[in-house]
Amino acid sequence: MVTTLLFFLFFFYTLHLVIHHLLCKIQNRPPSPFPALPFLGHLHLLKPPLHRTLAKISHKYGPILLLRFGSRPVLLISSPSAALQCFSQNDIVFANRPRLLAGKHLGYDFSAVVWASYGDHWRNLRRLLSLHLLSSANLQSLSSVRADEVHSLILRLCKNSNQVVNVRTLLFEFMLNVMMRMIGGKRYFDDNTTPSEESLNFQEIIAETFKLATANLMDYLPILKWTGISRKIEKRYINLRKKRDKLVQNLIEEHRKEKQQAMSNNKSPLKKTTMIEVMLSLQESDPDYYTDEIIIGQMMVMLSAGTDTSVGTMEWAMSLLLNHPDVLGKAQEEIDEIVGKKRHIEESDLEKIPYLQCVIKETMRMYPAGPLLVPHESSADCTVGGYHIPRGTMLMVNAWAIHNDAGLWEEAAVFKPERFLAAAAAEGDGTGLKYMVFGAGRRGCPGEGLAMKVVGLVLGSLIQCFEWERIGEEMVDMGEGTGLSMPKACPLQAKCSPRPILHYVM
Repeated sequence: MVTTLLFFLFFFYTLHLVIHHLLCKIQNRPPSPFPALPFLGHLHLLKPPLHRTLAKISHKYGPILLLRFGSRPVLLISSPSAALQCFSQNDIVFANRPRLLAGKHLGYDFSAVVWASYGDHWRNLRRLLSLHLLSSANLQSLSSVRADEVHSLILRLCKNSNQVVNVRTLLFEFMLNVMMRMIGGKRYFDDNTTPSEESLNFQEIIAETFKLATANLMDYLPILKWTGISRKIEKRYINLRKKRDKLVQNLIEEHRKEKQQAMSNNKSPLKKTTMIEVMLSLQESDPDYYTDEIIIGQMMVMLSAGTDTSVGTMEWAMSLLLNHPDVLGKAQEEIDEIVGKKRHIEESDLEKIPYLQCVIKETMRMYPAGPLLVPHESSADCTVGGYHIPRGTMLMVNAWAIHNDAGLWEEAAVFKPERFLAAAAAEGDGTGLKYMVFGAGRRGCPGEGLAMKVVGLVLGSLIQCFEWERIGEEMVDMGEGTGLSMPKACPLQAKCSPRPILHYVM
């Protein structure tokens, strides 16, 4: 009896695979790895780190693949020409986001700009970011904030000179102070040499946000919604949202209170410089639309995305420089020559320091903060690479695979900032989107300007003001950790000693 049952199960499974294969051929679907298991699809193939696993699958089966993650069809792209098709002629078709559990809870029921569906609401939030919060004028008006925090970071390092310092912790607290001052107008952490409890708590919130922001099995296997696993996962999302909400809501209430006090004392209205002040002024003109939930969602996008990604890029860059002292020396010489040895580097100097920019671009090429671009979803049938892509297909673009493709980049595994000295290398040379650190198309990251200013100023300052060395003779561990933003597996620790210019900087 058991043998007969197994035979029929095997027979029907084989028949299903044959029929599915024939249908894909008839419908001109992209190739798909074999086998796709019942219910699971290709989930059994996935192992961390996901971007490397998907790169291996693409290398074996092709750069345009149709996978099945449980009940979801997934278009996997690992080719710059195919990526260009997705974000050019099919840009509007792929402008939607998949309805994942993270978007429901952390995206405030898909109302936050990262998770919102393409339409008037998304366009309004995106316009708010581009024209107000992240505009060139607003970033320039807050340049003193960034310069002040860089100065504070240098002071902290100076106090710990010739000692082992946790570079990631210092960079995280610096970046969070920058973002909090731009958003709420106040510093979040003091200059103590040891991480504060608040700092550690907030790092946990950011880390958990990036961990839960990735899709989970419930997004692909709907049957799990009826199990105890579902309740546990949803509870984690709900608890995290409460922590995030409390953080930003307190800032909102502080600004409301300050404004009310100013009005009661007949003082002039506060100048709208912080992002919360801009949002609250919009709330006054349209309270039904700019609710506190919309404000909190917009601010958490800025805090989460703006903090962790920039910190990760700076930590990878410093790790690469410590493992390549010749590159570090060359970058140092460039800054000394262009900026001088008696003046601290400023944001206005960055465009005059090409080799430093090459170091940053090469770091982002090898270790992109988003190795897999934020997923998109097709709103209509379309064609990519000559294949028919049905509506409702989730799009995953493996930026890491493209950035590290030996067929696109000479000595792709080697840290060579010089490759970006030719402008054509950074912009592409007719091969499509071979470099897309900040995504592409209408849903590309709007924070590119801020990120490049902060990363450039911090790296330039660390290189200009200190001599750096590893804590031992061993090379810095370049292992990748798990997470949406590809953090280092081992946080960077290093030693630094002041250079003579620090006397003038201080």
